[in-house]
Amino acid sequence: MSKTTMGLIVGNRGFFPGHLCDTGRKILIDVLHEEGFDVIALGPDDTEHGSVESLSDATKCADLFKRHADKIDGIVVTLPNFGDEKAVANSIRFSGLDVPVLVHAFPDDMSKMNQTNRRDSFCGKLSVCNNLKQYGIPFTLTSLHTVDPQSESFRQDLRTFGATCRVVKGVRQARIGALGARPAAFNTVRYSEKILEFEGIAVETLDLSDAFGRAGRLKDDDPRVTAKLADVKAYATVSHVPEAALKKMVKFGVALDEWIAANKLNAVAIQCWTAMEEYFGVMPCTIMSMLSNRLLPSACETDVAGALSMYALQLASGKPSALLDWNNNYADDPDKAVVFHCSNLPADFFTEKPQMDYQQIIAGTVGTENAYGIVQGRIKPVPFTYLRISTDDLSGSVMAYTGEAEFTTDPVTTFGGYGVVNVPDFQELLRFMCENGFEHHVAANQSTVADAIEDALATYLGWEVYYHE
Repeated sequence: MSKTTMGLIVGNRGFFPGHLCDTGRKILIDVLHEEGFDVIALGPDDTEHGSVESLSDATKCADLFKRHADKIDGIVVTLPNFGDEKAVANSIRFSGLDVPVLVHAFPDDMSKMNQTNRRDSFCGKLSVCNNLKQYGIPFTLTSLHTVDPQSESFRQDLRTFGATCRVVKGVRQARIGALGARPAAFNTVRYSEKILEFEGIAVETLDLSDAFGRAGRLKDDDPRVTAKLADVKAYATVSHVPEAALKKMVKFGVALDEWIAANKLNAVAIQCWTAMEEYFGVMPCTIMSMLSNRLLPSACETDVAGALSMYALQLASGKPSALLDWNNNYADDPDKAVVFHCSNLPADFFTEKPQMDYQQIIAGTVGTENAYGIVQGRIKPVPFTYLRISTDDLSGSVMAYTGEAEFTTDPVTTFGGYGVVNVPDFQELLRFMCENGFEHHVAANQSTVADAIEDALATYLGWEVYYHE
């Protein structure tokens, strides 16, 4: 993932100690660099202490941000003293940037409350936020109202805010590929392409027959086929999979890779059954798993909104996402469930190297020889974030739910890709999903990024988000 770049605004007010802005600016830049961010900020040669406290300063800051608009992913406002609220708000307004904004205030030292060192940033933050609200500029707050920027609390705020910035930027320009029609039995994965387009999310389509045709033209000894076959054999255990099935699978993979590259796609949703098995003779799950594992999310059953959900989580964490079914109760524990897919889960999700096999359910109708290609394994017992994005055609809006839970070590014997989850107050979440018509599919990511997801989708994209805390 590329580096996240922050525009830094240092607020100042002339009758408060200006030297605090000089030291505060240096501290913020150091902390941002230590946390892996690039920084664009005024310097002491541009304005006093590189801060903003006047209309002239705000104009200079805005012009700087305009020159780097293609790089800036978010803005951090810091108040080493009270700060000038109008200068801060004008800097953002004049820049024309529509990016997330984090508002930070330095804490006062109780032993330094004299005129020389007194900050009053506690009060100044209220004024800055008041003006941002008046200007219609959405913003994010730190966990604590005032906080030492070198503390772990603020560093965690920065990490979460960085994830928010990546999600907002990535989702606003996402390109999702839809390969094949929605399976007839899956009304649940219907979505509005027009609503997504309105939100900046493009959907590029390709008929399944086109993909079959492109794959069918490839020769067994084509270097692209040979290289992809080697990749597949390194990725999963394939010892008992027929070579003919592997060849079909990798040819499909080559055709898919080239379509993704040609259309600059960020994620794909594929009609994985049953036309694939009946008319091409293989399941695409391993190829899809490999895509997700290399940070190109691949969703089952042409679930475009599911692919978008996977991508949003990936943007926040930098880790692969999976698409799962909320599938089975776990005995009589109301907060646990079995999650499952056939599967195409990324290898990083599994406790061990995935095992390629045939899909037992589909094999009953299309024949075992046509059902090879799934990857099987148990999901690692780690915390995870879940997300489901959906379009509401009747209201013309996008809605979502998110939260955090954990994969457990509870025993379960089944096939495919599977795990047991523990979700606090799970029955409440299930009721919300049912009453609001959400799908049975959910995206999962082995990270804890729900705060960033909720902030990005609700605060900055304006979507209706339920955060199950």
